[in-house]
Amino acid sequence: MKLLEYFNAAVAVVFFACYLYQFIYIPVALAAKLRRRESPPTDMSDRYAVLICARNEAAVISELLESLRAQSYPAENLTVFVIADNCTDATAAIARENGAIVYERYNRVRVGKGYALDELLKNIERDFGNVFSGYFVFDADNILEPDYIEQMDRTFREGYDIITSYRNSKNYGDNWISAGYALCFLRESRFLNHARQALGTSCSVTGTGFLFSRRILEKQGGWPFHTLTEDTEFSVSHILDGVRIGFCERAVFYDEQPVSFRQSWRQRMRWVKGYLQVIRTHGKGLLNGMLRGRFACFDMSMTIMPAFVLSLAGLFSGTALAAAGILNGEDILSALLPLAQSAVGAYMTLFVIALATTLSEWRHIMTDPRKKLLHVVTFPFFMFTYIPISFCAVFAKVTWKPIEHRVSGRALLDAKGRRAA
Repeated sequence: MKLLEYFNAAVAVVFFACYLYQFIYIPVALAAKLRRRESPPTDMSDRYAVLICARNEAAVISELLESLRAQSYPAENLTVFVIADNCTDATAAIARENGAIVYERYNRVRVGKGYALDELLKNIERDFGNVFSGYFVFDADNILEPDYIEQMDRTFREGYDIITSYRNSKNYGDNWISAGYALCFLRESRFLNHARQALGTSCSVTGTGFLFSRRILEKQGGWPFHTLTEDTEFSVSHILDGVRIGFCERAVFYDEQPVSFRQSWRQRMRWVKGYLQVIRTHGKGLLNGMLRGRFACFDMSMTIMPAFVLSLAGLFSGTALAAAGILNGEDILSALLPLAQSAVGAYMTLFVIALATTLSEWRHIMTDPRKKLLHVVTFPFFMFTYIPISFCAVFAKVTWKPIEHRVSGRALLDAKGRRAA
């Protein structure tokens, strides 16, 4: 019994030690937000390629392409490429109608965004050569603020080879699931990447809305990242190689979040399995980097691994303590009290994170104020669902499957335009 109590306390101490720095990030990010600095001016002369991997995205891809055409960046310096990956709908035709250069790919063996990106880059290299200074990566459901490319170009001229941007949501207010995702990404933008940028350490790329330079492409030789979380593998690989990933808070884009629990479960199972793949591949390198005092390696390790491991360990030890207490004759309420206290403590920690994120990003969250407050309350429950998802991901065979997108972004941008006016 005592041993379990010690183990439970040790899990709590390790959790605190691993994540204290992320709470320190919060005031750092808020201070950086208040002293928002201007990026250097740009003549917008660099030529960029936009890379879009799309699988059956006929419902949404035209809006992304429209938002690219509406950019303040000169159209002659922006070339949009779409790879229609195993599509059975009109994605390719719609992309061509909207001015994109389209390649079609049919490969049922090498499935996933990483393989599609690699083939797209090889096609561009063959047909266009090395005319581009950098490469933007977007998902088909994204839409961009009109100055997105211009703002990223400004940060690019500061010397970064990889830059990520501010990720917002098209459908924050749909339900507790879409809001849970959106709060995670808003927190990552403001309280992780913005703080990292302010402190001079490396940021991290998450899925979409990022830019990498020609030099990075030449160094990595196409897109060699094919785990279930190719974005995380991309970030870790370059952080280990000494690259500092930048963040551009002024470059804002929106994407669609899942609303069904089944779809969310499947997507997050893939993420967790992908994190395990990255740890298996790059864990030794991250550990060596930490031992050499590289904070970015520690930060990346904490981001992709310990939370769900420690959560599972805490749940196991708490349940075992409760069971042992009942077997030793304690009444059920007394035996369950430590488990309940741990759950309440975890809930309040996540509640504070959600509240801080919501208040900080209040004007960026495009939904009714009542829903903003409601989803501060529901956010911890969304995060708690990672516990069974993580447990299942350890043992389940997980494959890449596309996420269906249906949400229009036109109403959101129209609303922002009316509010700005």
